[in-house]
Amino acid sequence: MTDLETPAAPPRPGPSWRRAAPALLGYAAVRALGLLVLTVWSATRDTSALRLLSARWDSLWYSRVAELGYGYEVRLPNGDVHSNLAFFPLLPWLERAVSAVSPLSAAHAGLLVSWLASLAAAWGIFAVADQVYGRRAGVCAVLLWAVLPVGIVQSMAYSESLFTALAAWSLYAVLTGRWLTAGLLASLAGLTRPVGAAVVAAVWVTAIASFVRERSVPDEEGASWWRRALAMLIAPLGAAGYVLWVGRRTGGGPLGYLDVQAGWRNGFDGGYAFARFVADKFTSFPSALAGLALIAGVALLVRLYVICVRQRQPLPLLVYAGVVTALALCASSYFGSKPRLLLPAFPLLLPLALALARRRTSRSAWVLGGVAVASAVYGAWWLNGSGPP
Repeated sequence: MTDLETPAAPPRPGPSWRRAAPALLGYAAVRALGLLVLTVWSATRDTSALRLLSARWDSLWYSRVAELGYGYEVRLPNGDVHSNLAFFPLLPWLERAVSAVSPLSAAHAGLLVSWLASLAAAWGIFAVADQVYGRRAGVCAVLLWAVLPVGIVQSMAYSESLFTALAAWSLYAVLTGRWLTAGLLASLAGLTRPVGAAVVAAVWVTAIASFVRERSVPDEEGASWWRRALAMLIAPLGAAGYVLWVGRRTGGGPLGYLDVQAGWRNGFDGGYAFARFVADKFTSFPSALAGLALIAGVALLVRLYVICVRQRQPLPLLVYAGVVTALALCASSYFGSKPRLLLPAFPLLLPLALALARRRTSRSAWVLGGVAVASAVYGAWWLNGSGPP
């Protein structure tokens, strides 16, 4: 058995602020480094780092929903219709609420929400990893999430940080038997991004598995069956409510939201379009290197998930990570955004976190520090260059 395949540790007590402090301080330091490098890089190009973080790409769509509500759309020359109904409402609601009680614009309110949510997400990731593998692994998991190449998105007025916070704490609630909390947070995650279905699936599959287990081996948990049943009822309400509302507004019925996504040329095709995109990279030598890198990246994701299974990670983590990964890789458009779409799949980082936790603190610190610098430079180059993420 390798370091990456060490089985899970016994459950730990719930994390306090003090217990999570090293992880949160380390996370804040990494994000501050990323923002500093972005600010300096942007200044050399006469570009506003604040604008890149709060008023470009998806951030603009969210702030327009907050300011003007739904109904805005852009018709492209090729006939495509980009409607703001594609964007789920929780982040715009929070932007509107913060701007209503402060001097901040909706865009800057979104940035504040994202920064606070990213800290909540870091704490939630620590809570999950600490519960399964212990405190050192929890700290390493948070820092690994912070130093991801697309980690700068965690500091943008995007919905990834908010979604990851809700997902992580919902998963922690499932792991610790707080079913009603898990259902409520899953419902809120479903109001944040379409991938909220992954959190709902984690709640549902875990609850069903517990019911099946109790039928064969009755135990004291049977008394809480109604809490699990209620959590299963609550969990999908957020996503289902918004999707049905969009269908009614557009006249498309229950599948109206899919029509909205089709206007963005986005959908779920089982990965066919992505496979064709990768295959097209091999038409010339320079692009073939990018194709090989994409294949290696997908292989790494699959390898990490296999290790997660071998480690016998708790069922809700396996379900959640599997659904997030499948939805990201099998989406039919926005191939350059796939690394960002994978950002919430933090359980895939747990094998690496456990391996780092078993190393000397100094060695792990050097590794994470070097990757943090590289990630900060890449994030600054990315937002000032190829975007949108």
